[in-house]
Amino acid sequence: MALMQITVIPMGTAKPGVGEYIADIERFLGQAEVDHSLHDMGTVIHGKSEKLLALAHQIHQLPFSRGAERVVTQITLDERLDKDPGIGEKVLSVIKQAGGPQR
Repeated sequence: MALMQITVIPMGTAKPGVGEYIADIERFLGQAEVDHSLHDMGTVIHGKSEKLLALAHQIHQLPFSRGAERVVTQITLDERLDKDPGIGEKVLSVIKQAGGPQR
C-alpha cells in the first residue's frame, strides 16, 4: 500500500480563490470512498499505487470541468513493501521521537 500527496492548482480562473475547486475534489474522493485527509496544502490519499495514480489523473481533470484554463498538479507517491503506512502515522512517529505530546 502507498500514500500519495496531491496538490492541485487551478489557473486561468475568474478569481484568485480555489476553494470551490478543492471542494469538488473532496466530494469526488468522498464518493470514491478512499481513505484520505485534506490539509492546508493538499490532500493525502491511502491505497494501492495503481489506484492512486488513476485517481491522480481523475483529480487533475476536475478543475477543467469547472472552467479552469490550466491546472498544475503535484503528486508525491510513497510506497512501502515492508509495511502499510496509514495516514498520519509518519507525523505521530516524528512527534514521538521529538518528545512532544501525542495527538
